[in-house]
Amino acid sequence: MTKTFINISQLVQVREQGTNILRGAMMADVPSIANAWLKVEDGTISDFGTMDTFQPEAGEEVIDLKGRMVTPTFVDSHTHLVFAEDRDEEYVMKIKGMDYQSIAEAGGGILNSARKLQRMSLEELTERAAIRLNEVIRSGTGAIEIKSGYGLTMEAEIKMLQVISRLSEIFTIPIKATFLGAHAFPDRDQEKYMNTMIQEMLPEVYSQQLADYIDCFCEEGYYTVEQMDRILEAGEKFDLKGKVHVNQFNSIGGIEKAIEHGAVSVDHLEVLTDEEISLLKDSDTIPVALPGCSFFIKIPYTPGRKIIDNGLPLVIASDFNPGSAPSFNLSFANSLGCLKMGLQPEEAFNATTFNAAFALELESEVGSITKGKRANFIIAKAGKNLNSISYNFGVDWIDEVYISGDKF
Repeated sequence: MTKTFINISQLVQVREQGTNILRGAMMADVPSIANAWLKVEDGTISDFGTMDTFQPEAGEEVIDLKGRMVTPTFVDSHTHLVFAEDRDEEYVMKIKGMDYQSIAEAGGGILNSARKLQRMSLEELTERAAIRLNEVIRSGTGAIEIKSGYGLTMEAEIKMLQVISRLSEIFTIPIKATFLGAHAFPDRDQEKYMNTMIQEMLPEVYSQQLADYIDCFCEEGYYTVEQMDRILEAGEKFDLKGKVHVNQFNSIGGIEKAIEHGAVSVDHLEVLTDEEISLLKDSDTIPVALPGCSFFIKIPYTPGRKIIDNGLPLVIASDFNPGSAPSFNLSFANSLGCLKMGLQPEEAFNATTFNAAFALELESEVGSITKGKRANFIIAKAGKNLNSISYNFGVDWIDEVYISGDKF
């Protein structure tokens, strides 16, 4: 079935296939077509143009958008969407003055989620994750990465990755899976758990083809740079590229080691030195900011303005998780990018769409209005424009979401 959407006020993020990731000043450019039409065939974008060139074809469905904006859906390159339950009790602890690390030391945090998840069945975890993913897509996200990491046992980590695999069968959006067994240590015997991950978990993950990437929380009190080095090296033997947590609270050398391993991305970067910016400039590793986490646990924001001004690309992701970033809303992440990181609306939008697709190696499928890409796009409410996404924080600017050319 061919569908053509006409009378689009602005067709936003129109690019040619093969365009490279946006760096530095290029991030302020969002190409668009005014007074446009968009054609969809067999779930992909087949053509577009200005209304003065539109000619209806026999048998196609024509949908009049009456002057509304169309954008590509968001791409969320960092989430922890599979978990057992919210941790709202820790939210109250935060309000009363406890910080993230103090809550973890008191038995909360990642280990709290792990205990809950270990007790829950594969079926119930899948059901709960599917409900969340439905909400995520309705909020405008059309491609996503989901991590394990709340299992911390062989059985539970594999169970989490199996949930992600099931979600890929249920939903038609692209879903990438990341093995994050190295999210925390389940007990004091760190070496024993390291060996379990490397010698038992990784071979099973590979055997079942459950992951696309490998991750590690490299931070003081969690995994050292040397331990991350071993984990990334082990992952490479099973064809898993790195997408790692680094520099959330401290700069301890994780970025340099991730670059050495050719990591696809380094995520968090709330603490970032000039030397580390220089290292990133000489690499293909992508900086990913997670402003929702900074907002929720009251830590500094990734220096997005500085990253862009140094000629680097930037991606913004939600970090959706029950402990430190319980929001999957990338419209809100756009607002934080502008209000707290000093970005222009165009830069924040590029960071959550076009550039974000590169952080999942999905740049040929999603992230822009491009011929041959998936027809995953958003139709805005009347009167909304690109600035509205970050300006109207907390306000739903989305009228409809289309996935593979069908209304979701």
